[in-house]
Amino acid sequence: MVHEKHQVPKREQWSSKMDFILSCVGYAIGLGNVWRFPYLCYKNGGGAFLVPYTLTLIFGGIPMFFLEVALGQSQNVGVLGVWKICPIFKGIGYAAVIMAFWLNVYYIVVLAWAIYYFWHSFSFELPWATCNNYWNTDKCISSYNLTHLANIGNDSVSSAQEFWELKALKKTSRIEDQGSIRIELAAALFVAWVLCYFCIWKGVKWTGKVVYFTSLFPYLLLAILLVKGLTLDGAWDGIKYLFIPRLDKLTNSEVWIDAATQIFFSYGLGVGAIVALGSYNKRDNNCYRDTLILTAFNEGTCLLSGFVIFSVLGFMAKQSHTTIDAVADSGPGLAFVAYPNAINQLPFSSLWSVLFFLMLIFIGLDSQFCTVEGFVTACMDEWPQHFRKRKEIFIAVVCFISYLIGLSNVTQGGIYIFNMFNTYACSGWALLTLMFFECISVSWFYGVDNFYNDINSMIGYYPSKFWKICWVYLTPFLCVSVALFTLVKYERFTLKDYVYPWWGEVIGWLMALSSMLVIPLYAIYKPFRAKKTFKQLLEVEKRPCNNGTSLTEAESML
Repeated sequence: MVHEKHQVPKREQWSSKMDFILSCVGYAIGLGNVWRFPYLCYKNGGGAFLVPYTLTLIFGGIPMFFLEVALGQSQNVGVLGVWKICPIFKGIGYAAVIMAFWLNVYYIVVLAWAIYYFWHSFSFELPWATCNNYWNTDKCISSYNLTHLANIGNDSVSSAQEFWELKALKKTSRIEDQGSIRIELAAALFVAWVLCYFCIWKGVKWTGKVVYFTSLFPYLLLAILLVKGLTLDGAWDGIKYLFIPRLDKLTNSEVWIDAATQIFFSYGLGVGAIVALGSYNKRDNNCYRDTLILTAFNEGTCLLSGFVIFSVLGFMAKQSHTTIDAVADSGPGLAFVAYPNAINQLPFSSLWSVLFFLMLIFIGLDSQFCTVEGFVTACMDEWPQHFRKRKEIFIAVVCFISYLIGLSNVTQGGIYIFNMFNTYACSGWALLTLMFFECISVSWFYGVDNFYNDINSMIGYYPSKFWKICWVYLTPFLCVSVALFTLVKYERFTLKDYVYPWWGEVIGWLMALSSMLVIPLYAIYKPFRAKKTFKQLLEVEKRPCNNGTSLTEAESML
């Protein structure tokens, strides 16, 4: 009786295969695709961005997605537990958990912005459409008529831009001046966390049902907006800008690191979410076929959202008699400034605004609760006796702590903090470092042949040798070369025209190092704890565990 009282609850699985597919689809149609991909593409010259993006996709993104799904499914645990195959590299799991925590803190802020705009869309006249509001300045030009936007210079600002900076953000001029917390945004952030909590609090069986709606509804809205966007005058100029590269941009290191990290970011790699989702699969699930299906969905979503956004940018450029690269600011403001500007030109603009920001809410919610699920799964698998019985309480505590830290992003100067999170904590060098070690730990140290045997035991056949070549050679080379290229051509950290002070860059690098350093530090600490040499640990790691159970000796070292 005592044993039954303290028995750890059994680990859950997906109710059906479709639950897993739609959860990954929901993750694929996240803000990384619909919000982050278009603005990075726009920022880096449209078609020029697609060159390194495509190379990274083929030789980095898809192979690593397959690796993470297969790894989670074969070991049936989250991102911390999977490293029983390679105990000395368990620091990768801790690094992924840290990165997932940072991602949970700041990524949901975009969802809060969308909720804020969604709320303000319920009005006959959209508040960002005119210059008759108390926050507008003498420099304001109404975005009702885009033909006036051609005259915008240093002394003129569109009404949508002023709403974003002066009303929504109440943005300060520098990071040193943080001002006060924006109460409306703090409330929107709280609502976002409440929605996220109730999406995952009952476990993956409940999550699997939620995604039937949250993952499919945005596709319907994107299709509606695409049809409308392609009918706008000048839309095809924007589409051409998306696909015709400016080759001179390829010498810019920022284009390459943005493209590489966007691939890993949009696929949700490195933060444990894909490993967690794959770990709830049945042992005999065909994860190889799932990978090909899901990557097709991911890239289709990127192209679909790119068509939507760039058709609107082409329309704006045509109406304002200017070039596409000058019609809007790149960065987070692309979705919250450029698109509202265009919405004002459409009949029933309030309806289109409601639909657009409702879409952002659903796709942001999908991405957010999948990442939180990855973080929670890792912790519960590592310490099941503490957290699995109290899952609802544990999730609530995680959400509340993340909310409190996230308030730093919704102050008047919060956009500067947000940009630091977006650039350093979960992207750039931190993400490339994690992906490099994750790849070589499986392919070099555990052994790519052992891993292929694990895959064969699950799906019944060996996949193409292409994946071996990528995991052993091409993906690690890609990560190292992009990281070194950006280091050689290092540029100061900026937000549009604002250059961060030196200490701002230092804080950003400390965010990055919080996950990066865990990997080598754990590898140094591990031999001392296990009282074995590095060579002895590697000998254990080369023994495959392709029956889905852990190695006794490896398990004892965790």
